[in-house]
Amino acid sequence: MHRVYFDNAATTPISEEVIQAMLPVLREQYGNPSSIHAEGRQVRALIETARKTVARGIGASIADVFFTSGGTESNNMAIKCAVRDLGVRRIISSPTEHHCGLHTIETVERESGVEVVWLPVDDRGCVDMEALEQALADSQNTKTLVSLMHANNEIGTMLDIDRVAALCRQYDALLHTDSVQTIGHFAWDVGKTPVSFLSGAAHKFHGPKGVGFIYINPDNPVHPFLDGGGQERNMRGGTENVYGIVGLAKALELAVAEMETRTAHILDIRRHLMARLLESFADIRFNGDYDGHCLYTVLSVSFPPSPKNELLLLSLDIAGVSASGGSACTSGAEKGSHVLAAIGADPDRKSIRFSFSHYNTREEVDFVVEKLRAILPAQALAGVV
Repeated sequence: MHRVYFDNAATTPISEEVIQAMLPVLREQYGNPSSIHAEGRQVRALIETARKTVARGIGASIADVFFTSGGTESNNMAIKCAVRDLGVRRIISSPTEHHCGLHTIETVERESGVEVVWLPVDDRGCVDMEALEQALADSQNTKTLVSLMHANNEIGTMLDIDRVAALCRQYDALLHTDSVQTIGHFAWDVGKTPVSFLSGAAHKFHGPKGVGFIYINPDNPVHPFLDGGGQERNMRGGTENVYGIVGLAKALELAVAEMETRTAHILDIRRHLMARLLESFADIRFNGDYDGHCLYTVLSVSFPPSPKNELLLLSLDIAGVSASGGSACTSGAEKGSHVLAAIGADPDRKSIRFSFSHYNTREEVDFVVEKLRAILPAQALAGVV
């Protein structure tokens, strides 16, 4: 059965070049990187070469990049270590963050008594910058961490990270950004946009699952998040996922080198889907800042009320289309989205998140629209092929 994969915000297919880079590590380069013998030294060199690639990809120093198991661990590390080690007593965030950020903040609030300020967002999911500045001004006598996503994983709305970084510098606050959805898709330079912590995950840019990284600004030294044998320069205990790290570095190297061409291709796919939906269905809407400062890999589509909405995601899957009803972490589960609730989305409408990669085609868009027209004939406009 022909299938179309439009759920790249959940995870991306691993690229063949990445697989080829990982195979020698899986087959031959099996030494423990903490061992001092030849096999261990060879594998240690692979990790440090990968670290250089990641550091170069985000404009960081090699010493400030640490490998983790992925975005969730990196976000937990940033938030919890900032509270534990840097004296943070106030966190400013938003209600539309990924659950791994929201739940981590709720945990430190509950367990450490940290005060949390939730910023308002508008109907497109944009953080209220005036409220942020006011919250920072009110926090000047309290050590504060601002924790905000660079791009929302459900609706694609992007943060003005340069403006937020400038405000944090002005008010002497730490800044953590969950950049899992934007690493490999947008150019990053922590030298030009200074942040305290930044998170990335390989499987969002065609690398393997189970591996990611965190950038930690050297001005904000923290203690190990996982205690163990002193790996990652004593910042993250546990034998390194060497083949994953090699795959992450190769995936990021390719993403940075091909960013311009990939971006143009994905934008064309996204625009084609928007145009086809608008010409094919009545009352189609789009969530988030879809025509403004947005994550070009994501299009959140709002369908009008229909008795078929409850099973729309399942119907698409049966028809050969992989998409999401909201967050990647709730893909396949028909449950309410905290992001859509925060932006005041109509609960009677059904939202489907389509997300793209450079592997997708215009023909796949046409296939999806054809299947949607068959599933929702009452909404389809007549005379459209």
